[in-house]
Amino acid sequence: MFKVIKFGLLLIFFWNVEVKAQDILIVADEIPAMEVLVKAFKNAEQLESKIITQKEMPASMTDYKAVIVYIHKELFAEAEEKFINYTKNGGRLICLHHTISTFKKSNKDWFSFLGVELPKKDVKEGGYKYVGDINMEVVNLAPKHFITTNKIKYPAKIAYKREGETKEKRLSGFELQNTEAYLNQHNLSPRTILMGLRIKDKSGNIWMQDRAAWYMPVEKGWLFYSQPGHAITDFENPTYVQIIINAIIY
Repeated sequence: MFKVIKFGLLLIFFWNVEVKAQDILIVADEIPAMEVLVKAFKNAEQLESKIITQKEMPASMTDYKAVIVYIHKELFAEAEEKFINYTKNGGRLICLHHTISTFKKSNKDWFSFLGVELPKKDVKEGGYKYVGDINMEVVNLAPKHFITTNKIKYPAKIAYKREGETKEKRLSGFELQNTEAYLNQHNLSPRTILMGLRIKDKSGNIWMQDRAAWYMPVEKGWLFYSQPGHAITDFENPTYVQIIINAIIY
C-alpha cells in the first residue's frame, strides 16, 4: 500500500513539474497589451502564461518554458541580470518591441547581451530613430523557417527590397496599422534574420530594413526579438501572434 501511495505521489510531482515547465512568464510594465497576448496564447495553442512586473520577478525563472520581456521604460538592473542569467543558462527569452529602445541605453549589460547598438547620428546616415503613428508592413524573409511558416497564411504580397540588394521583390507579409517602428537598430553579432519591415514616415520617405524579427543562441540559451508590438492592436493580429507562438514552441 505504501509503495502504491509513494508511486502516486511521484506521478503527481512529475506531472506538476511538466505542467509548470510549459508555463510562459511575461514581465511587463504595460499590462493591457499583454492581457490580449495571454488570451491569444490560450485560444491558439492552449499555452498558459502569467503577467508580472519587474518588482514581482522570482529569484529563478528556470521552471518556465519561455520568458517574455515587454518593458517600455526603465529596465531595473536586478531584472536585467535575471533575464541575462536565465538565457545564458538555457532559457528561452522572447523580447518584444521596446525591449530595444533608448530607455535601455543606461543599462550596463543589456545591449552587449543583445548584440545591438542604437547609433547616435542622423537617421539618413544610419542613426537610430523611432517613428510613430505609422502603418508597418512586415515581410517574411525566411520562407522555409518554422517560426515564419507554422500555421501561418500570409494575407498580402508586399514590395520589398532587402538590404544590399538592388531590386524589389513581392514577398509574403502582413500589415499592422497605427503602430510604431524603430529605424536603424544596428546588429553587432551574427543572428538569423526572420522578418523585415517596410514603412512610410511622416515626410513620405520609404524605409525597408531587415530587422523586424530575428533570433540567436546565447551560450546555453536562445534569444528571439520582434520589433512590432507598440499598439494593442498589433497583438490582435493573428499572424503576428502565431509568429510569437512559433518562437516559443520552436
